Amino acid sequence: MSSINKLRLLAILTVTVVVATFLFPSVAQSLSFHRFADTRPLLGIPNFGNVASNLPFLLVGLGGLALVWTVPVGPAIRTIYAILFAGVVCTGLGSAWYHLNPNNDTLVWDRVPMTIVFMSLLSATIAELVSRRLGIWLLLPLVFTGIASVLWWHYTELLGKGDLRLYMLIQFYPMLLIPLLLWLYYTPSVKPTLRALVWVVVWYMVAKLFEQLDQPVYRLTGISGHTLKHLAAAMSTWYFLVMFRNKYFRKQASTS
Repeated sequence: MSSINKLRLLAILTVTVVVATFLFPSVAQSLSFHRFADTRPLLGIPNFGNVASNLPFLLVGLGGLALVWTVPVGPAIRTIYAILFAGVVCTGLGSAWYHLNPNNDTLVWDRVPMTIVFMSLLSATIAELVSRRLGIWLLLPLVFTGIASVLWWHYTELLGKGDLRLYMLIQFYPMLLIPLLLWLYYTPSVKPTLRALVWVVVWYMVAKLFEQLDQPVYRLTGISGHTLKHLAAAMSTWYFLVMFRNKYFRKQASTS
Protein backbone atom coordinates (compact mmCIF):
# COMPACT_ATOMS: atom_id res chain seq x y z
CA MET A 1 0.00 0.00 0.00
CA SER A 2 1.41 3.41 -0.94
CA SER A 3 2.11 6.08 1.67
CA ILE A 4 -0.72 8.26 0.37
CA ASN A 5 -3.21 5.39 0.60
CA LYS A 6 -2.07 4.57 4.12
CA LEU A 7 -2.66 8.16 5.20
CA ARG A 8 -6.04 8.17 3.48
CA LEU A 9 -7.00 4.98 5.30
CA LEU A 10 -5.99 6.48 8.66
CA ALA A 11 -7.84 9.72 7.93
CA ILE A 12 -11.02 7.90 6.88
CA LEU A 13 -10.86 5.62 9.94
CA THR A 14 -10.34 8.55 12.29
CA VAL A 15 -13.21 10.57 10.84
CA THR A 16 -15.47 7.50 10.95
CA VAL A 17 -14.64 6.79 14.61
CA VAL A 18 -15.14 10.43 15.61
CA VAL A 19 -18.50 10.66 13.86
CA ALA A 20 -19.63 7.29 15.26
CA THR A 21 -18.66 8.39 18.78
CA PHE A 22 -20.94 11.41 18.64
CA LEU A 23 -23.84 9.45 17.19
CA PHE A 24 -24.16 7.80 20.60
CA PRO A 25 -26.00 9.68 23.36
CA SER A 26 -23.90 11.59 25.88
CA VAL A 27 -22.64 9.67 28.90
CA ALA A 28 -22.40 11.25 32.35
CA GLN A 29 -19.85 10.20 34.96
CA SER A 30 -21.44 7.75 37.38
CA LEU A 31 -20.85 8.72 41.00
CA SER A 32 -20.19 5.05 41.74
CA PHE A 33 -16.91 5.54 39.84
CA HIS A 34 -15.51 7.20 42.97
CA ARG A 35 -16.31 4.26 45.27
CA PHE A 36 -13.13 2.21 45.41
CA ALA A 37 -12.67 -1.11 47.15
CA ASP A 38 -9.69 -0.13 49.32
CA THR A 39 -10.30 2.97 51.44
CA ARG A 40 -7.93 2.04 54.28
CA PRO A 41 -5.83 4.93 55.64
CA LEU A 42 -2.18 4.61 56.62
CA LEU A 43 0.22 7.16 58.10
CA GLY A 44 -2.63 9.65 58.15
CA ILE A 45 -3.14 9.30 54.39
CA PRO A 46 -6.68 8.33 53.32
CA ASN A 47 -7.05 5.67 50.63
CA PHE A 48 -3.36 4.94 51.10
CA GLY A 49 -3.05 2.07 48.60
CA ASN A 50 -4.54 4.05 45.72
CA VAL A 51 -2.51 7.15 46.63
CA ALA A 52 0.88 5.50 47.19
CA SER A 53 0.63 3.27 44.11
CA ASN A 54 1.13 6.39 41.97
CA LEU A 55 4.79 6.67 43.03
CA PRO A 56 6.04 4.56 40.07
CA PHE A 57 4.64 7.16 37.67
CA LEU A 58 6.87 9.79 39.27
CA LEU A 59 9.93 7.54 39.07
CA VAL A 60 9.34 6.62 35.41
CA GLY A 61 8.52 10.20 34.40
CA LEU A 62 11.53 11.73 36.12
CA GLY A 63 13.81 8.99 34.77
CA GLY A 64 12.47 9.60 31.28
CA LEU A 65 12.99 13.37 31.53
CA ALA A 66 16.56 12.82 32.71
CA LEU A 67 17.22 10.50 29.76
CA VAL A 68 15.64 12.90 27.25
CA TRP A 69 17.87 15.75 28.38
CA THR A 70 20.98 13.52 28.51
CA VAL A 71 20.80 11.99 25.03
CA PRO A 72 21.49 14.36 22.12
CA VAL A 73 18.44 14.19 19.85
CA GLY A 74 16.74 16.66 17.54
CA PRO A 75 14.46 19.34 19.02
CA ALA A 76 11.29 17.73 17.61
CA ILE A 77 11.89 14.35 19.24
CA ARG A 78 13.12 15.98 22.46
CA THR A 79 9.96 18.09 22.67
CA ILE A 80 7.60 15.15 22.08
CA TYR A 81 9.26 12.90 24.64
CA ALA A 82 9.74 15.70 27.18
CA ILE A 83 5.99 16.39 27.09
CA LEU A 84 5.28 12.67 27.25
CA PHE A 85 7.40 12.11 30.37
CA ALA A 86 6.21 15.34 31.98
CA GLY A 87 2.70 14.01 31.46
CA VAL A 88 3.67 10.79 33.24
CA VAL A 89 4.99 12.79 36.23
CA CYS A 90 1.82 14.88 36.33
CA THR A 91 -0.29 11.71 36.06
CA GLY A 92 1.29 10.41 39.25
CA LEU A 93 0.73 13.72 41.06
CA GLY A 94 -2.80 14.23 39.71
CA SER A 95 -3.93 10.69 40.44
CA ALA A 96 -2.55 10.85 43.99
CA TRP A 97 -4.40 14.15 44.53
CA TYR A 98 -7.63 12.66 43.22
CA HIS A 99 -7.42 9.56 45.42
CA LEU A 100 -6.96 11.65 48.56
CA ASN A 101 -10.55 12.85 48.05
CA PRO A 102 -12.25 11.17 45.07
CA ASN A 103 -14.89 13.36 43.42
CA ASN A 104 -15.59 14.89 40.01
CA ASP A 105 -13.62 18.06 40.78
CA THR A 106 -10.41 16.29 41.81
CA LEU A 107 -10.87 13.81 38.96
CA VAL A 108 -10.10 16.66 36.54
CA TRP A 109 -6.52 16.73 37.89
CA ASP A 110 -6.24 12.99 37.35
CA ARG A 111 -7.57 12.98 33.81
CA VAL A 112 -5.90 16.04 32.30
CA PRO A 113 -2.35 14.60 32.65
CA MET A 114 -3.52 11.25 31.31
CA THR A 115 -4.76 12.87 28.12
CA ILE A 116 -1.37 14.56 27.74
CA VAL A 117 0.23 11.11 27.96
CA PHE A 118 -2.23 9.54 25.47
CA MET A 119 -1.82 12.31 22.92
CA SER A 120 1.93 12.77 23.17
CA LEU A 121 2.37 8.98 22.89
CA LEU A 122 0.33 9.04 19.71
CA SER A 123 2.45 11.93 18.44
CA ALA A 124 5.64 10.01 19.29
CA THR A 125 4.35 6.91 17.49
CA ILE A 126 3.55 8.94 14.38
CA ALA A 127 6.96 10.61 14.53
CA GLU A 128 8.75 7.26 14.87
CA LEU A 129 6.76 5.28 12.29
CA VAL A 130 5.13 7.65 9.83
CA SER A 131 6.82 11.05 9.68
CA ARG A 132 8.84 13.01 12.21
CA ARG A 133 7.53 16.22 10.73
CA LEU A 134 3.90 15.06 10.97
CA GLY A 135 4.40 13.83 14.53
CA ILE A 136 5.68 17.17 15.84
CA TRP A 137 3.10 19.10 13.78
CA LEU A 138 0.28 17.12 15.41
CA LEU A 139 1.69 17.28 18.96
CA LEU A 140 0.10 20.49 20.23
CA PRO A 141 -3.28 20.03 18.50
CA LEU A 142 -3.51 16.51 19.93
CA VAL A 143 -2.50 17.58 23.44
CA PHE A 144 -4.88 20.55 23.44
CA THR A 145 -7.71 18.32 22.20
CA GLY A 146 -7.00 15.86 25.00
CA ILE A 147 -7.07 18.58 27.67
CA ALA A 148 -10.21 20.07 26.13
CA SER A 149 -11.96 16.69 26.36
CA VAL A 150 -11.58 16.70 30.15
CA LEU A 151 -12.56 20.35 30.54
CA TRP A 152 -15.61 19.79 28.35
CA TRP A 153 -16.65 16.75 30.40
CA HIS A 154 -16.31 18.69 33.66
CA TYR A 155 -18.18 21.70 32.28
CA THR A 156 -21.07 19.51 31.15
CA GLU A 157 -21.15 17.80 34.56
CA LEU A 158 -21.54 21.21 36.21
CA LEU A 159 -24.48 21.84 33.88
CA GLY A 160 -26.06 18.60 35.02
CA LYS A 161 -25.68 16.80 31.65
CA GLY A 162 -22.26 15.22 31.70
CA ASP A 163 -20.72 14.24 28.37
CA LEU A 164 -17.80 11.82 28.47
CA ARG A 165 -17.81 10.96 24.78
CA LEU A 166 -14.83 13.05 23.69
CA TYR A 167 -12.76 11.96 26.70
CA MET A 168 -13.57 8.30 26.02
CA LEU A 169 -12.47 8.79 22.42
CA ILE A 170 -9.18 10.35 23.57
CA GLN A 171 -8.60 7.53 26.05
CA PHE A 172 -9.29 4.53 23.85
CA TYR A 173 -8.70 5.49 20.21
CA PRO A 174 -4.90 5.79 20.49
CA MET A 175 -4.76 2.25 21.87
CA LEU A 176 -6.53 1.08 18.71
CA LEU A 177 -4.68 3.36 16.31
CA ILE A 178 -1.16 2.56 17.55
CA PRO A 179 -1.36 -1.18 16.69
CA LEU A 180 -2.72 -0.22 13.26
CA LEU A 181 0.22 2.15 12.73
CA LEU A 182 2.61 -0.64 13.75
CA TRP A 183 1.07 -2.93 11.15
CA LEU A 184 0.89 -0.39 8.33
CA TYR A 185 4.38 1.05 8.79
CA TYR A 186 6.35 -1.94 10.00
CA THR A 187 9.91 -2.28 8.71
CA PRO A 188 12.79 -4.21 10.30
CA SER A 189 14.36 -0.90 11.38
CA VAL A 190 11.45 -0.15 13.74
CA LYS A 191 11.68 -3.49 15.57
CA PRO A 192 12.91 -1.97 18.88
CA THR A 193 10.11 0.60 18.73
CA LEU A 194 7.59 -2.08 17.81
CA ARG A 195 8.45 -4.32 20.75
CA ALA A 196 8.18 -1.47 23.26
CA LEU A 197 4.90 -0.17 21.83
CA VAL A 198 3.36 -3.64 21.94
CA TRP A 199 4.16 -3.82 25.66
CA VAL A 200 2.73 -0.33 26.16
CA VAL A 201 -0.60 -1.53 24.76
CA VAL A 202 -0.51 -4.89 26.61
CA TRP A 203 0.14 -3.33 30.02
CA TYR A 204 -2.51 -0.69 29.39
CA MET A 205 -5.04 -3.43 28.68
CA VAL A 206 -4.00 -5.21 31.89
CA ALA A 207 -4.47 -1.94 33.78
CA LYS A 208 -8.00 -1.49 32.39
CA LEU A 209 -8.82 -5.08 33.38
CA PHE A 210 -7.67 -4.50 36.97
CA GLU A 211 -9.71 -1.29 37.03
CA GLN A 212 -12.87 -3.22 36.17
CA LEU A 213 -12.10 -5.91 38.77
CA ASP A 214 -11.40 -3.55 41.67
CA GLN A 215 -13.71 -5.23 44.21
CA PRO A 216 -13.19 -8.91 43.24
CA VAL A 217 -9.40 -8.58 43.25
CA TYR A 218 -9.51 -6.84 46.64
CA ARG A 219 -11.66 -9.60 48.13
CA LEU A 220 -9.35 -12.25 46.71
CA THR A 221 -5.92 -10.74 47.46
CA GLY A 222 -6.35 -7.90 49.96
CA ILE A 223 -4.90 -5.54 47.36
CA SER A 224 -7.45 -3.63 45.34
CA GLY A 225 -7.74 -3.96 41.60
CA HIS A 226 -7.41 -0.19 41.32
CA THR A 227 -4.08 -0.21 43.16
CA LEU A 228 -2.85 -2.91 40.78
CA LYS A 229 -4.25 -0.87 37.90
CA HIS A 230 -1.87 1.97 38.84
CA LEU A 231 1.09 -0.42 38.93
CA ALA A 232 0.18 -1.98 35.57
CA ALA A 233 -0.32 1.46 34.01
CA ALA A 234 3.07 2.54 35.37
CA MET A 235 4.59 -0.54 33.69
CA SER A 236 2.99 0.66 30.47
CA THR A 237 4.71 4.04 30.87
CA TRP A 238 8.01 2.30 31.62
CA TYR A 239 7.99 1.10 28.04
CA PHE A 240 7.92 4.73 26.86
CA LEU A 241 11.34 4.99 28.44
CA VAL A 242 12.40 1.67 26.90
CA MET A 243 11.23 2.86 23.47
CA PHE A 244 13.26 6.07 23.71
CA ARG A 245 16.32 4.31 25.14
CA ASN A 246 16.31 1.58 22.49
CA LYS A 247 15.99 4.06 19.63
CA TYR A 248 18.25 6.92 20.74
CA PHE A 249 20.45 5.95 23.67
CA ARG A 250 21.74 2.78 22.04
CA LYS A 251 22.13 4.62 18.74
CA GLN A 252 24.32 7.19 20.49
CA ALA A 253 26.33 4.46 22.24
CA SER A 254 26.93 2.61 18.96
CA THR A 255 28.29 5.74 17.27
CA SER A 256 30.50 6.90 20.15
